[in-house]
Amino acid sequence: MTGRPLAKVTVRAVRVVALRALLAVVAGVLLFASFPPRPLWFLAPVGIALLVGVSTAVPLRRRAGFGYGYLAGLGFLVPLLPWIGVYVGPLPWLALAAAEAVFVGLFGALVVHLRSLPVAPLWIAAAWSLTEWLRSSVPFGGFPWGRLAFGQPDGGFVSLAVVGGAPLVSFAVAATGAGLAALALTASRRPRPVRAWTVPVAVTLLGPLLAAAAWPLVRTATDDSSTVTVAAIQGSVPRLGLDFNAQRKAVLDNHVARTLVLAEDVAAGRAPAPDVVIWPENASDIDPLRNADAARDISAASAAIDAPILVGAVLVNDDRTTTNSVIVWDAQTGPGERHDKKIIQPFGEYLPWRSFFRLFSEYADRAGHFVPGDGDGMVTAGGIDIGVATCYEVAFDRAFRDSIDAGAQLLAVPTNNATFGDTEMTYQQLAMSRVRAVEHGRAVIVAATSGVSAIVDPAGRVQQSTPLFVPDALVAQVPVRADVTLASRLGVAPELVLCAAAVAAAGFVLVRGRREKAGAAARTSTGAAGAPAGGRFDKEDL
Repeated sequence: MTGRPLAKVTVRAVRVVALRALLAVVAGVLLFASFPPRPLWFLAPVGIALLVGVSTAVPLRRRAGFGYGYLAGLGFLVPLLPWIGVYVGPLPWLALAAAEAVFVGLFGALVVHLRSLPVAPLWIAAAWSLTEWLRSSVPFGGFPWGRLAFGQPDGGFVSLAVVGGAPLVSFAVAATGAGLAALALTASRRPRPVRAWTVPVAVTLLGPLLAAAAWPLVRTATDDSSTVTVAAIQGSVPRLGLDFNAQRKAVLDNHVARTLVLAEDVAAGRAPAPDVVIWPENASDIDPLRNADAARDISAASAAIDAPILVGAVLVNDDRTTTNSVIVWDAQTGPGERHDKKIIQPFGEYLPWRSFFRLFSEYADRAGHFVPGDGDGMVTAGGIDIGVATCYEVAFDRAFRDSIDAGAQLLAVPTNNATFGDTEMTYQQLAMSRVRAVEHGRAVIVAATSGVSAIVDPAGRVQQSTPLFVPDALVAQVPVRADVTLASRLGVAPELVLCAAAVAAAGFVLVRGRREKAGAAARTSTGAAGAPAGGRFDKEDL
């Protein structure tokens, strides 16, 4: 007889855990669905709310919070990152998603840890900021893809980028989600005194109200009297995949040819004459500093369009390593200033622990031998100071900071997405460029080998864009600016404040728990009556 009730309890417990696990996965899927190319940015706070609700509706241990957070991370990152494995198989994609989901698991554990604090939703949002910072920093320099801010270029929170950059946007989304979870839990409990609603309502409204207050600070194209004409060339590639550059001369020829077509359009009055032309990353995988034919072709294109070209090129160093560079090339003076990519992609442009990872994939030896450059990321072309973040770099907050500090008036993102096929990757990356435009109050020119190339105004709006996989050119007048936004001035400070707040809150809970345990032990040893004061902490958090 005693076994039957126990079995019923066990079955019910399994069902409850299974339901929570399912809801955690759904929370992650909602986060994924909030990202471009879908215009469903408002699902991000809903996803956070669902994960926080799963972790706080009933007392849980921290390891349970980690488990639910990890499941949410898989629900989020597995569908977000399949472009990783388009040409190398599913193992790298799934391994990366599984590794990055650990940080979402850590968030789940912190939600459980912080849930009993006053104004808990605010500290929980700061914990999301902490885990995003960690994910953007380690290992191998971090992987910022999938930050909440990068799903918000069309959303109401993006204006906060002008104040505190991408970290403040992510915090606002997380705070709104945590506030919604607190509202739902408050509504489900009895009694519900008026004061119980104060914190949930205040935290839920915090992000939207701050975003509304920040909108007047967002720059628009009509704010300016000084403009320049810029062209972005999309030459396309002979074929997609890892071997797109097997025909390296054909890729260069495509970009030269499309520039010559634009020159004809300019001469015929069908297009305005550009002050500067931007080619994408890998437009010349033949080193034009070593190959006279490549140099001649680039000079001919610059002469025809009568403007300097920012050429994305792979340069071979004396030690046979390579740099991924953007060179200012003028027909009259040849190669000039250049930006050597500073943040290079692990497992693509270089392979850490090459001998180890070679054991797991035949593609390991196809990873490059690129080395990072240095400098401030700014080049001058046609009298315009241009900040450059090449492809992967745009995901990192620090990518444009040095160039803005050096006086960049315009931002450029030369990129090559041909190695990722027809996937959502290019739209996810374009969203990052749009957030950077708002953050720094600069127009951003995205030049992609196979698309999507785009002209983005300082408010993050796409003014022009190209279709995928066709040769094309964009020409537009864009504003140039010397002043800087509050986010550019503050730099990393807002993120550090949010992370420090999360660490301080977590430390306070630990200290409080130890004191409660010590008090309970003292009362027990002296025969004091009543339950230990620390009992609730033990049950919920340990």
